Amino acid sequence: MIKYQGIASVLLRFTLSFGFLSAVASRLGLWGSHSSGWDKYLDYVKEVNSFAPASLIPLLAITSTVLESALAVLLLIGYKTRWAALGTSLLTLLFALAMTYSFGIKEPLDYSVFAFSASAFFLATMPDYPYSIDKYIQNK
Repeated sequence: MIKYQGIASVLLRFTLSFGFLSAVASRLGLWGSHSSGWDKYLDYVKEVNSFAPASLIPLLAITSTVLESALAVLLLIGYKTRWAALGTSLLTLLFALAMTYSFGIKEPLDYSVFAFSASAFFLATMPDYPYSIDKYIQNK
């Protein structure tokens, strides 16, 4: 069982990290013609956060991009993994709740945002993080 938990924690770290990195790359235009771009991302942030004043939208977009980038890197390298996973879980839960408020429950379910959040929470409960900086520091 422990062996499979180690594999699961690595897979969760990488898939959560790549999910965030892909989204950030898209809004920054790094996926080329497949990118959404920053302007479309700002429009989407405005739609998702329909309850927020328009003046806060750029701040929300920048903050989410910085948090997603930082959490993705921490998960990818496995540093402060438990805290990064908890942060990922909370950030995506807030995103899912904002989507639910603005669009209804179908949208966050279709995009698996609750599953992303639950996966990150599950990662935070793992007893060990093999192939990580955390493990390296623990073994020193």
